[in-house]
Amino acid sequence: MLEAAAEAGGTVHHTVKARHEYRGLRTAEHYFEVPLDHFRGDGTGQSRGETITVFAREYVSEEHSAETAAELPWLLYLQGGPGGRGNRLPSLGGWSKAAAKDFRILMLDQRGTGLSSAVDRNTLPLRGSDADQAEYLSHFRADSIVADAEAIRHALGSDPWTIYGQSYGGFCALSYLSFAPEGLREALITGGLAPLAGPADRVYRATFQRVAARNTEYFSWYPGDRNTVNRIAKHLRDTEEFLPDGERLTVERFQMVGSFLGGNTRVDALHHLLEDAFVSTADGGRLSDPFLEQVRSLVSRSVNPLYALMHESIYGQGEATGWAAWRVLQEFPGFRPDVPEPLLTGEMVYPWYFEQDPALRPLRNVAQLLAEKADWAPLYDPDRLALNSVPVAAAVYRDDIYVDRELSLETAAAVRGLQVWESADFHHDGIADDGEGIFARLLGMTRSVRD
Repeated sequence: MLEAAAEAGGTVHHTVKARHEYRGLRTAEHYFEVPLDHFRGDGTGQSRGETITVFAREYVSEEHSAETAAELPWLLYLQGGPGGRGNRLPSLGGWSKAAAKDFRILMLDQRGTGLSSAVDRNTLPLRGSDADQAEYLSHFRADSIVADAEAIRHALGSDPWTIYGQSYGGFCALSYLSFAPEGLREALITGGLAPLAGPADRVYRATFQRVAARNTEYFSWYPGDRNTVNRIAKHLRDTEEFLPDGERLTVERFQMVGSFLGGNTRVDALHHLLEDAFVSTADGGRLSDPFLEQVRSLVSRSVNPLYALMHESIYGQGEATGWAAWRVLQEFPGFRPDVPEPLLTGEMVYPWYFEQDPALRPLRNVAQLLAEKADWAPLYDPDRLALNSVPVAAAVYRDDIYVDRELSLETAAAVRGLQVWESADFHHDGIADDGEGIFARLLGMTRSVRD
């Protein structure tokens, strides 16, 4: 599938526009011109049509001289998402500190994010009709991200490299193992073993249950916050409150603060948010400006619109996803915004996002077309994964509310040689908690197989 992309790697236009040194590291800013559609044409790598820009930043520890750094193997970091740009590192710490001992780190802005060719409400209309925009976005899934990575690897002249996929980056790693394993030395995955088949519905049936359980756990720690959430929900039903961007805060948008529940390092921040919720005014209790500003930053998709547009498509293979999370939500009435004690939600995306978020509203017809699209190409090759020979190690977090444990273990069993480290000590943001230890452990697992 990716042979054409690999052959085209030699013709990818590559420039380095800036280099910097600060806080114990050196960086280089790489820009690559890659085909929008890696899979068109005759497979010769000739005349591949429209191109887009993909950006990646290289990080090297100053502990390595320029000469020794040039000999270091590459590690490609695949960010979570979809729609998340590569991390901007102010210094080396956590997993990057561990990785920089032995690697040059390449932090990829996946297509459509960061400094790669932008995708948002301002740029998409340049593509033409809603159908044209949806067709354009069909080239922004894991198969195309992997093709970009292989073309970039060839452009850099790299041998098979190490990849590290966090969350959605792990989904991309499975696509890499499926379609271009010859480009990989080893693969590390944290919180990112995607189901290889089946409708998106089963993902949300599993994760809604985990989010509900996490709500119960959280409110056992902070029982007063249950009353605060109920009060806020009732207040929003009875009183109009507006976010700093002028948009009304609805109960369902407020429930999105449940994104805090997905981590060890962030979960207590939910309590700190809620404790600032109300302030006394001449009109009685109203939601405070600090609270509304913090909520705005949590519920707006202006920074990463691709997340909302493409989220369900990461599960689409040969069938329409059809707003799966919204449909499955009806099976879990505790998440409804009109119940007396509404549960806080997770990472799911619903049709009303495209009505209530000004960054998404112009794209609602495009989102609908993507939800209806039924001819998604395969993202994984189960037969090839069953014959896998690339060393792979994956961290599976037992109570992860975003990537379900049972579905993760099902996938792990289908990938030959994949080693699992299962932990109840971390949630989805484990690498923010102990990135150095987790990275070292997974790398050691893959090296034990290789060595």
